[in-house]
Amino acid sequence: MNITEKILSSKTNHEVSPGEIIEIPVDLAMSHDGTSPPTIKTFEKIATKVWNPNKIVLVFDHNIPANTIGSAEFQKVCRNFIKQQNITHNYIHGEGICHQVLPEKGLVEPGKVIVGADSHTCTYGAFGAFSTGMGATDLAMVWATGKTWFMVPESIKMEISGELNPYIAPKDIILNIIGKVGIAGATYKTAEFCGETIDKMGVEGRATMCNMAIEMGAKNGIMEPNREVIDYIIKNTGKKESELNILKSDKDAEYLKEMHFEIGDIEPQIACPNDVDNVKNISKVEGISIDQCLVGSCTNGRLSDLADAAEILEGNKINNDVRLLILPASVEIYKEALNAGYIETFIDSGAIICNPGCGPCLGGHMGVLSEEEVCISTTNRNFKGRMGDPKSSVYLANSKVVAASAIEGVITNPKDL
Repeated sequence: MNITEKILSSKTNHEVSPGEIIEIPVDLAMSHDGTSPPTIKTFEKIATKVWNPNKIVLVFDHNIPANTIGSAEFQKVCRNFIKQQNITHNYIHGEGICHQVLPEKGLVEPGKVIVGADSHTCTYGAFGAFSTGMGATDLAMVWATGKTWFMVPESIKMEISGELNPYIAPKDIILNIIGKVGIAGATYKTAEFCGETIDKMGVEGRATMCNMAIEMGAKNGIMEPNREVIDYIIKNTGKKESELNILKSDKDAEYLKEMHFEIGDIEPQIACPNDVDNVKNISKVEGISIDQCLVGSCTNGRLSDLADAAEILEGNKINNDVRLLILPASVEIYKEALNAGYIETFIDSGAIICNPGCGPCLGGHMGVLSEEEVCISTTNRNFKGRMGDPKSSVYLANSKVVAASAIEGVITNPKDL
């Protein structure tokens, strides 16, 4: 059995098979300020008390602080619900993006089943958990019963090998994979990432890759925890390694198919408008003029991403025709970036430092693009109108590419600076 099948089997007390419909208990259920109100509305039609207030997490990250009357009303509904139901795990004061905050707070563990009313809930597969997104109605049923149903997904084994060069990041690996698999190429499948490159990869890079599994349609992305991940979980949960349910795929595990990706000689990868699988080598798009640059999001707002951007920006000024937005993924990351001097570097370069949160990734909160404007961003989606006007354009890249582009005013390979 593979790791996903093992996790689901542990919840059903029998060996599951791909295609089987199962009902299983949930270990953690998450929603944010955008999805909590519709979940609450549905929940109140079917129950009065949540199944377990200690296993529900509410995070404000999409519109924090509130930028419209509507978002303020949404957050008011959430605050009232938190008080009524005694939800202990609530992070509603700008602590950061849910997919960064939950692991930081020690709420994510290997072997757990985690669901969330956000498509990028698959991020937690980086920690050896089965995690996936769902709609508000499904989450309301989880709140009421503590259970949900799945069809056991078929798994695709994605083996990655090769050493990253100084200008390539895990973001480039996952963009390269999505470009080859396609936005629907892994629909309702498990994307299991493995191989020598993954074995050596740190916590943050692993989170980036699992975060974007949904961009090829995957039900979940997942990796076997390596030493760094295990140490991270021990630190944040306060548990001993022996208390963690660390599962690994059997050597003879069966997969729908197996794919191999060699990344040792790839260029920085750019997802071009308006689909995430419209991926090109940076050499094909260098020189395209840009108006806005963004380093942040649940994909690439972590400390290593800020460090990469600061390395490029140190001693440089951004182009006068470009605005650069920096959004740390959490308050903890913000503080670490302050201590490391990255924030000062960003300010000196001319960047705008925004509070932790989703910000421009969804458009409408901050950093909105006007007609015909172009943004290069470390976020996870570049759909039409994603960041503002439907006639604007978004390119996706790693943080070094974004920082280099901010300096030059056009899409730039950082190795050429």
